Amino acid sequence: MDNRKLKVGIVGGTGYSGVELLRLLAHHPQCSLAVITSRGEAGTPVATMFPSLRGHVALDFSAPSDDALKQCDVVFFATPNGVAMQQARMLFDAGVKIVDISADFRLKDVTSWEKWYGVKHACPELVAEAVYGLPELNREQIKHARIVANPGCYPTSVQLGFMPLIKHKLVDLGHLVADAKSGVSGAGRKAEVATLFSEASDNFKAYGVSGHRHHPEIVQGLEQMAGSGVGLTFVPHLTPMIRGIHATLYARLQGSENLQTLYENFYAHEPFVDVMPTGSHPDTRSVRGSNLCRIAVHQPRDGGTAVILSVIDNLTKGAAGQAIQNMNLMCGLAEATGLEQIALMP
Repeated sequence: MDNRKLKVGIVGGTGYSGVELLRLLAHHPQCSLAVITSRGEAGTPVATMFPSLRGHVALDFSAPSDDALKQCDVVFFATPNGVAMQQARMLFDAGVKIVDISADFRLKDVTSWEKWYGVKHACPELVAEAVYGLPELNREQIKHARIVANPGCYPTSVQLGFMPLIKHKLVDLGHLVADAKSGVSGAGRKAEVATLFSEASDNFKAYGVSGHRHHPEIVQGLEQMAGSGVGLTFVPHLTPMIRGIHATLYARLQGSENLQTLYENFYAHEPFVDVMPTGSHPDTRSVRGSNLCRIAVHQPRDGGTAVILSVIDNLTKGAAGQAIQNMNLMCGLAEATGLEQIALMP
């Protein structure tokens, strides 16, 4: 591409994924923030709502405007589910590249999407056009995509953890287990009793055991890797932390490969997957604020079960960081551009 900076728009800039996008894009060398929309905060300076961005983002929130968004090269949707599908066709027809951080275009089966999300899809004709934005799985397709469905946070950690085993046909596909934990920011920036400090702090609980909307998304990706059906048990948990996903994955082995070597070789050239040394136990703070997925491989007692530990920051690799990674690929930029932040510590 030429040396002109990309004009970037963000629809829904007031949530946690939206402000994470702003934090990362403010210093992206090839991007210029052009418009940040919010119906409820139109006219409010971004830096008034988010003082962390003072001196970095000078824009005000604006009311959603089709004309303003059509002038952008790329538009990110950091909106609740059901919003992006209302505006996607208009932007798509105007030649704007779209990265949707919500779930509107993740599931290829529209009937399944409508079942899990409880509304009729407003733009089903674009679902087939959308590329699922897990770069480690669909990098070449993303490079040519005009609309990318950014993966969910749980699905990112689970799919990256299982992928080498499935691609190398080393596990029983009928008995995969994902035991995953998330910080409260995964629930979004809204007032809910379950995520109040006095409810979530000093507490730990499972939820969605009988069915979670990320389950069909994970299965869809694993089946793409396998080329066949898979059986997955997925149990999410809420933990008393702000950021982070920790997925502990279990699979019955059907081979005798050295799993550590397998994972190291599989991800050797991936800029945002870090396979830890043998015996490691990665923690969520080791990826806080970064676009990394850190993975550790275990085979307890050299037995027949693989245990994979996969950690990400749900707002970065699980949302905004991966969205920018996808934008970079879509626009012909180096994949890691603007995403080389070191994780925060402590």
